[in-house]
Amino acid sequence: MTAQELEALFQGPEGDAVFTALYGDKGRDAARERYMGLAAQIRDPKAFPPGDFPECAGGIRVFSAPGRTELGGNHTDHNRGKVLAASIQLDAAALAAPRQDKRVFFRSSGHPDVSVDLSRLDPQSGEEGTSEALVRGIAAQFAARGLPVRGFTAVASSTVLTGSGLSSSAALEALVGRVFDSLFGKGTLSAVEIAQIGQKAENVYFGKPCGLMDQVACALGGVAAIDFEDPKNPLVRKIAFDPNAAGYTLCVVNTRGSHADLTPDYAAVPFEMRGVAAFFGKTELRDLDADAVIGAAAALRKAVGDRAVIRALHFFGENRRVEAMEQRLLEAAEVGRSAADKRDAMAAFLALVNESGDSSWELLQDVYSPRDPANQGLSLALALTQDFLDREARGGACRVHGGGFAGTIQAYIPAPALERYRALIDRVFGEGAVTELRIRPLGAVELFVCPLACSKTVR
Repeated sequence: MTAQELEALFQGPEGDAVFTALYGDKGRDAARERYMGLAAQIRDPKAFPPGDFPECAGGIRVFSAPGRTELGGNHTDHNRGKVLAASIQLDAAALAAPRQDKRVFFRSSGHPDVSVDLSRLDPQSGEEGTSEALVRGIAAQFAARGLPVRGFTAVASSTVLTGSGLSSSAALEALVGRVFDSLFGKGTLSAVEIAQIGQKAENVYFGKPCGLMDQVACALGGVAAIDFEDPKNPLVRKIAFDPNAAGYTLCVVNTRGSHADLTPDYAAVPFEMRGVAAFFGKTELRDLDADAVIGAAAALRKAVGDRAVIRALHFFGENRRVEAMEQRLLEAAEVGRSAADKRDAMAAFLALVNESGDSSWELLQDVYSPRDPANQGLSLALALTQDFLDREARGGACRVHGGGFAGTIQAYIPAPALERYRALIDRVFGEGAVTELRIRPLGAVELFVCPLACSKTVR
């Protein structure tokens, strides 16, 4: 489609249907304006001189990939553990058109333009830690799978808060992966395959030793329990869950702490866990159990240090919690259960959320950097939230969110208490610190894949 055709589509009933599905009733109009703004960029000769955006054949396509929120399983995926995660309404969206050469030009609002020559697909010196590295790494993974790789031009914008633990980088990876797959493949790669491609790019090209949870959650959509015992074929189970329907607002609190220089803290978590596994001749903790670690605790203290042992115990407990959390959510959604039983299941789920937060705080120890104990925004946010829930809301839960050490916490706030909670948090961390989340049913997708008259609007 051309930019003009897209603008008409965005303003019509199909646009209403797609934007409501992705962003909800509250976010529909803002989403429409955002996508209209992307189309306007294409038609603006000051932004793209005539002919610079390859739309002459009307080949512009529309893509979206969500951020994600981790519901359970803090720092378990990198040791082949279990997680519970969900995609959210905050996303990276792009209009993209194929090129005939091997150049990718990617323009995203608020970020420097990205230009990558795909004639070289090996990691490039000095490119580590950049968006260019991710694009090149994703293209390399497509080529390694025997899929054709050419260039494309894209304009994009992202509402995924950077440094928030909502996985802005994984959203970008899922977005770029879906663009390559739709434009030059057959559009048939699964969400897990798109996720694995993104993780490989982030590990090898970007230089961050992440697990696979972020990418799977962003690529898949909805709520999923994911078991990474076999990372090449993770077991994924979709779960129906809507916190709003249960009377809670799921949100994250941005403590506005900096993630700068925290890479050593993040890297130490999987390194120490694997150090415990190596003591037993294993690669990851998934090949052990808590009894083995406890039985060898005295020797492990000398071999790997106390913190590594404590973090290993968090891993085993968190895996068990994810299993229990999944079961409680299934009970809360089960047809035929009484309303009282469903409320009890939800209360049990929230108790497990609190347990996950306590374990991350006390055992995993990822709420602040030990190298900078004066800055403990996450600890303060958790303490304030726990006090608020105990004294004023009488319900709900909170936990550290994402990688930890700085950034955000996650909270389930009873809906009637939300504005009082927001006022408290804003006084401490600044206006706008609380972001409400909506669980989004769709992962990384191409939108409006049929002609204007077609009712099938997502793939």
